[in-house]
Amino acid sequence: MAAFAEGTPCWVDAQLPDLEAGKRFYGELFGWTFDAVTGEARVGGRRAAGLVPKRDGRMPTTWTVYLATPDAGALAARIRAAGGQMVMEPYPVGPYGVVALAADPGGAVFGLRQGGDLDDGLQTEMEPGSFCWMEVYTREKDAVDTFYAAVFGYVAQDLTEGGLDYRVWSPPGSRPGDDTAFGGRAVITEAFPAEMPGHVLVYFAVADCDAACEATVRMGGRITNAPFDTPHGRIAVLTDNQGARFAVLAEPEEEPAKARAKEPTKEGDKAGGGGSRAEDDAETAEKSAEKPDDMT
Repeated sequence: MAAFAEGTPCWVDAQLPDLEAGKRFYGELFGWTFDAVTGEARVGGRRAAGLVPKRDGRMPTTWTVYLATPDAGALAARIRAAGGQMVMEPYPVGPYGVVALAADPGGAVFGLRQGGDLDDGLQTEMEPGSFCWMEVYTREKDAVDTFYAAVFGYVAQDLTEGGLDYRVWSPPGSRPGDDTAFGGRAVITEAFPAEMPGHVLVYFAVADCDAACEATVRMGGRITNAPFDTPHGRIAVLTDNQGARFAVLAEPEEEPAKARAKEPTKEGDKAGGGGSRAEDDAETAEKSAEKPDDMT
């Protein structure tokens, strides 16, 4: 886990009622293969994500992003002190390290992951079939901004052009910008369904956004927000055939995903409109408010 700065995304997984159905769905959608021993999804032989069985029917069917930490216990204490809460206290997973689930003051749930001897987290990002962005949606902007600054020390860049209220995050000690950003915060406004809770949206890179939408529908999933274009690519928000919500991004051909690793663009992608990826993300947030019936 040494490659991941504390607080940056190091893993994603989905809790699904039917694990084998999930493998078929995402295997076709993203071209994933699955490790025979661990069951982890791989892209070109590299670790890309996890699909895990949902053991408690009361838990949501959802994608979760995990943030790296060298000490999950100490991070959990900082989360509580900053006004967050622990949904699941840190617990060991053998040689794979320690994991936990937490919620920010706005209710958005994210994971913590302390690497172990046999775990180095994501081995691929930004290429088709791989994680490429995270986005926190909240109704508690001030409390949430203070929380992430206090807990993780994120370097923030605020985007306000055109009435946007979107914040892009880069790791502590870095300069804000498209080359360092890994995620952002969008505000849940009146344009969103009243029942939409604070949440985190996970993005995956794809080669063709429209093809990904067609495949999702063909396999029983839904298009939550139809594809739309941004300066940094074409985006859609989708729901799989078991109810887990996620977004896909197809980078422009002249800007391969690998060449622009860790740039912002997602459910809030459209949230940011003109010029930087971060601005695109904010615009996506507005788009995601259009279909409340697909919110899970």
